[in-house]
Amino acid sequence: MPLELRQLQIIEAIARLGSVTRAADELGLTQPAVSMQLKQIEERIGLPLLRRRGRLYEATETGEEIVRAARQVAQTLADLDDALQRLRGLERGQLRLGVVSTANYFLPDYLVAFRRRHPGLTVTLHVANRDQIVQALQDTLIEIAIIGRPPDSTELFATRLMDNPLVVIASPDHPLASEQAGTSEAITLHCLARHPFVMREPGSGTRAAFERVLAASGVRVQQACVLASNEAVKQAVQAGLGLAVISAQTVEMEVQLGRLVTLNVQGFPILRQWFVVHRAHRQLSPSARLP
Repeated sequence: MPLELRQLQIIEAIARLGSVTRAADELGLTQPAVSMQLKQIEERIGLPLLRRRGRLYEATETGEEIVRAARQVAQTLADLDDALQRLRGLERGQLRLGVVSTANYFLPDYLVAFRRRHPGLTVTLHVANRDQIVQALQDTLIEIAIIGRPPDSTELFATRLMDNPLVVIASPDHPLASEQAGTSEAITLHCLARHPFVMREPGSGTRAAFERVLAASGVRVQQACVLASNEAVKQAVQAGLGLAVISAQTVEMEVQLGRLVTLNVQGFPILRQWFVVHRAHRQLSPSARLP
């Protein structure tokens, strides 16, 4: 017999949350009922769907197939509800959008304009680093992503949105900031390498772009620390912990107020772009197709 919708939801929730108890709470069921359903589903299929890794559950290969199917079914039902609302003359629905943390600095203006045009829609925003956003897109947890470098995949379709230049920043009292005052001569990468850097975490698109420039020049830099947000990076640089490479869009206010300075460095700014990305072989929901 085919699996029922509730059973698909149970497997997806356990795999996503890593816990039978959390899945039960989210679905409004008791923990014994979820455990019994899981056992019955695995007996029906004849293969394990979940396995323990430490204290949490994760999907097996078979379980991942069911999780993907469950998310596709959930999105199809949501799209159907959106379409029915529109046929009744109502504009309702949900747009599931994923963005890298740097995009938070320009995204609010876009969201305000979008909500003014479509006040009946709810925007669910998922913020993470580039690798996590791409994975969420592939897992259909989000429908549209805004990232700096789309993956080389035929499964995803990317459209250029706007420029995103990366610059080197320093505190105003950093030695390089003082040396550069009053001169137009650019600092070399080898000179930068004599100073520690505040780095973004692995998986960050900004870090990946900087590392490609370093690798092409044969230069290595010392890492003073690794931080997982642009705000933390800016605070660390202001405190004098080191230099950093960051999107120019994220430091406009700090530079204007004199809290940070942008250094004139050979090969900078690194010219990047923002892209809007979605799955290539899947029709966008009515909400995602709105201007």
